[in-house]
Amino acid sequence: MSEHVQRSPERAKRLPRAVRERQILDAAVQVFSRYGYHSASMDEISDVAGVSKPMIYTYLGSKEDLFAQCIRREASRLLEAVESGIQPDLPPDMQLWHGLRSFYRFVADYRESWTVLHRQALAVGGSFAEEITSMRSRAIELVAALVVSAGSQKGLADQVEKSGEGLAAALVGAAESLADWWLDHSEVTDGVLASWLMNLVWLGFNDLVEGRVWTPSSSPAHNE
Repeated sequence: MSEHVQRSPERAKRLPRAVRERQILDAAVQVFSRYGYHSASMDEISDVAGVSKPMIYTYLGSKEDLFAQCIRREASRLLEAVESGIQPDLPPDMQLWHGLRSFYRFVADYRESWTVLHRQALAVGGSFAEEITSMRSRAIELVAALVVSAGSQKGLADQVEKSGEGLAAALVGAAESLADWWLDHSEVTDGVLASWLMNLVWLGFNDLVEGRVWTPSSSPAHNE
């Protein structure tokens, strides 16, 4: 199994604890991404990290603890990437576009991190899935704030707040699904991908903040 992953050359070298922990987490993300939580072994992680298995237990705990640490670190890195991409001096639509672009750039640069977060953690479930739910909640808050901000500029904050959070949740779900699709279509740039999603959702958001709301037409079926 271990021939498929990249090993660290630092087994014998003394390193500061923080550096060693980062080295172990990097190796763990690589192994968990490839094999999943249940099939990944601490022996494999030890081999890839270039440290002894007892050192992993001493620094980061059991396999369960290590997986949880990987999820927390990668989730924090993902959210930081998105938040840093949002430029508050721009209109809400451009803020969202930049945030989406930063999200897709993260997925492209850290495919193993995205696999652990979006596939492995959710597959295991339990407290691991709860970590992902917490990350999504923060992402939904960011998007909802942009929608409400746009509505406030039009004097429609109350109207937008009624549906803003739900629509933000739908956008986050769409962004994640598109990211999974993108893993097999990497020829599309992150900017184009973000623009595709903006064309799908922001035009609807814009109608909402302009006060234009779609409703089903009257028909006998609707009145039954």
